[in-house]
Amino acid sequence: MTTHVLSLLVEDKPGLLTRVAGLFARRGFNIESLAVGVTEVPGLSRITVVVDVDELPLEQVTKQLNKLVNVIKIVELDAAASVQREHMLIKVRADNQTRSNVLEVVSLFRASIVDYATDALVVEVTGDKGKVEAFLRALEPFGIKELAQSGLLAIGRGGKSITERVLRG
Repeated sequence: MTTHVLSLLVEDKPGLLTRVAGLFARRGFNIESLAVGVTEVPGLSRITVVVDVDELPLEQVTKQLNKLVNVIKIVELDAAASVQREHMLIKVRADNQTRSNVLEVVSLFRASIVDYATDALVVEVTGDKGKVEAFLRALEPFGIKELAQSGLLAIGRGGKSITERVLRG
């Protein structure tokens, strides 16, 4: 099995996300990551789905997704031809003895402190999967109290846009 990143351009309609996720679930595919948000075109949303699946079953699901009325375009994004980023918030233990060490790690990874407490810091990091995983490993010795991670966001490199192609016909 291999990891695939799909970018779906869809009409912003209630229930569409449930139908899209349902197609993957019916095939027994586990969605590793899912992110949904508005696009630059009013009424259209982008769904970024990461799945670990063989090529042939993925092709079958893609064909079924294309049959959904509100799905406008599906593009598989290759890692080399796209920008892919994850976003994470981590609450890490940081007392008087360890705070400077935590701040050093935060600085090294170009992360940001977004909340401060006497016994913990909330840190925000954005980057590719490798950077985010390395950052977590660097913070683990201090004690991770809580973690929240968004789904992968991805967009093709260069000047072309899937919304431009769709709107031009």
